[in-house]
Amino acid sequence: MTVHDNYIKRCIQLAENGLGRTYPNPVVGSVIVYNDRIIGEGWHHKAGEAHAEVNAVASVKEKSLLSKSTIYVSLEPCSHYGKTPPCSNLIIDSGIKKVVIGTVDPFSEVAGKGIKKLLDAGCEVRVGVMEKECRELNRRFFTFHTKQRPYIILKWAQTADAFLAPLPQKDAERKPVWITNKYSQQLVHKWRAEEQSIMVGTNTAVADNPRLNTRLWKGKDPVRIVLDRKQRIPADSHLFDNSVKTIFLTENPSPERAAENVIFEQADFSRNLPQQVCEVLYRHEIQSVIIEGGRQTLQTFLDAGIWDEARVFEGSIRFTEGIKAPEITGELSYDSEITGDRLKIYRND
Repeated sequence: MTVHDNYIKRCIQLAENGLGRTYPNPVVGSVIVYNDRIIGEGWHHKAGEAHAEVNAVASVKEKSLLSKSTIYVSLEPCSHYGKTPPCSNLIIDSGIKKVVIGTVDPFSEVAGKGIKKLLDAGCEVRVGVMEKECRELNRRFFTFHTKQRPYIILKWAQTADAFLAPLPQKDAERKPVWITNKYSQQLVHKWRAEEQSIMVGTNTAVADNPRLNTRLWKGKDPVRIVLDRKQRIPADSHLFDNSVKTIFLTENPSPERAAENVIFEQADFSRNLPQQVCEVLYRHEIQSVIIEGGRQTLQTFLDAGIWDEARVFEGSIRFTEGIKAPEITGELSYDSEITGDRLKIYRND
């Protein structure tokens, strides 16, 4: 690992502090180095607030050192006026002459323009340091801007004998049947705080009456996406509590059921539903979604090949019979134990 790699690695570590808080912006980290010593660092905390480079420059106590320093940033500095001024202008105005960038920004308003502005101002610019890791850091942002769809995470828990749920019981109480332990459940809520939205299908919504919030972890509740073809979900369900933006995809939207935070979108459930879900979420500028649906919903996305990650928990209990877990093929990228449960993460490569 080179010296440049080490500093970009630090940028990535800083950027991860903003995960789940910066949408629709990417997560970005930046460090400023003088004589092989970090004299300033920062990350983007929240959309609408200062970017990583601004926070890094502001943290430098001796501003006279900036002209002799190198600034490292995990993603290309912006070059346009949004809610904040361009970071490329700040770098130039600060007198910094050396810039090291992890990866180019895919957003059309930037996409090389920030680099060009720095070069035109006489800065020495190096691009592509730990590029793979920097793209992985912002895989949601890159997927949204290059594929025009959200980054899709499938998530489910299955028993040791590969069942998602027991067989439905008539007049059963509307609540989840837990397969995993409390530590795995808390991890799921942490994930919810990191992603922009979460989706379930009709059967899950009817059987479990989920809230789909982050009550077990501090963080912002995700936007709720619900598949409800025939509008079978009862009006007294938690999903209609108006606590957070909730988008229902249905065949025949009911404007009279809409509310401030309840939105209905039309979908044709007889054709390529995953693609339609992606189009609706892209239109609502949603960059990532965790799909926690039942077997039918999950398998539909798997069969269509429209998914990026699958996070699969396996508990120690057995059902013997019930609803079988989805069938998945993908690259196993992570396998670990969580106090008796097992978590496997697959990538769709």
